[in-house]
Amino acid sequence: MIVFDLCCSAGDHRFEAWFASSESFADQQERGLIACPVCGDADVRKAVMAPRVGAKSNQMTSGARAPAPVADDSGPGPEIVRKLLADLAAKQAEMLPRSRWVGREFADAARAMHEGRAAEDLIHGQASPEEAQALRDDGIAAMPLLVPFVPPEAAN
Repeated sequence: MIVFDLCCSAGDHRFEAWFASSESFADQQERGLIACPVCGDADVRKAVMAPRVGAKSNQMTSGARAPAPVADDSGPGPEIVRKLLADLAAKQAEMLPRSRWVGREFADAARAMHEGRAAEDLIHGQASPEEAQALRDDGIAAMPLLVPFVPPEAAN
């Protein structure tokens, strides 16, 4: 497993994601399977990461102590990641029936509720990256669904 710092072009949000390899990242990026968890923008690129480089052992002074052991910070193992994703998917599946599907009218519906023109309600739908950014710019709370969702009209 490899972790990359990523960022989106719409809001320049930084986030990290785990991949099986660099090739796996490139393949998923090419197929449009990677999206910003903040705004849903699919134009995602690798962000600059600071490398973790230790000092050469031949450059230590005679009075210097050996570095203290570093805790393993390689991140959670695949089993933990799978469990967290399954828990997240279960929570999303539990919440979706309590909310109302508004389709492509999501940005308008969220704005109407924010401005008091419509009653507060739990809604879910679709918004373009530009619409999501405009909602954020206006202080309207909205977030992408973290687990892929099939719109009702596309389901069999």
